[in-house]
Amino acid sequence: MISQTLSDIIVMTKRNLLRYMRVPQLVVFSTIQPIMFLLLFTYVFGGAIQGGTGSYINYLLPGIIVQTVLFGAMMTGIALADDLSKGMIDRFRSLPMARSAVLAGRTISDLVRNVFVVVTMTIVGMLIGFRIEHGFFNFLGALGMTLLFGFAFSWISATIGLIVKNVETAQSAGFIWVFPLAFASSIFVRVETMSKGIRMFAEHNPITYVANTVRALSLGTPVGNNVWYALAWMFGIFIVFIPLAVRHYRKIA
Repeated sequence: MISQTLSDIIVMTKRNLLRYMRVPQLVVFSTIQPIMFLLLFTYVFGGAIQGGTGSYINYLLPGIIVQTVLFGAMMTGIALADDLSKGMIDRFRSLPMARSAVLAGRTISDLVRNVFVVVTMTIVGMLIGFRIEHGFFNFLGALGMTLLFGFAFSWISATIGLIVKNVETAQSAGFIWVFPLAFASSIFVRVETMSKGIRMFAEHNPITYVANTVRALSLGTPVGNNVWYALAWMFGIFIVFIPLAVRHYRKIA
């Protein structure tokens, strides 16, 4: 039973990855957007925010990588809503396959796509001045933390996509709550510079915990309790949203 489920998940993951290969625009535009964020914030706002692009890129890139996987995770719900609107979910339910395979295959394939985008972002960051200052393996650990965070948020996005069942609505419903989380965090600026109310929110924002952890592992700054709070948030998301997504999928299928 378990081996059959794993086989079904692999098949669904392969199906989604093949779609990325046949429609490369999905990956290309997912990569262009974060690169634009990186270049704009480095060269347009870097001097004003932190006194120079050279110092700001080291602070910015770890945060932009977290934002990239977060925005990438929102594509999970959009893709599921697209499959629903095109009748693909109805076709899947007619096959002798594990129902969990559709959701797991979708989230895993989006995780693989995020790996490609994150590696590309890191290369671009290094080309414009970013330097790893705390060892290569620590930086790999930082990227692993980032990808796990994106995988967790994919399940939130999957739940939203299954609830709204419409591509345009899934896109709006997904990003409308992600933007405040992303910008009211330590991705772009230190939370100490924010007003009191926003600072209190930003300090306990899961994105802040993850960004601070990734930044500490990349630059060698003190990580403190950020890593434990980040892992606790991700564990909580998995506990809540995996069963919730499966429940909504069962209602549909």
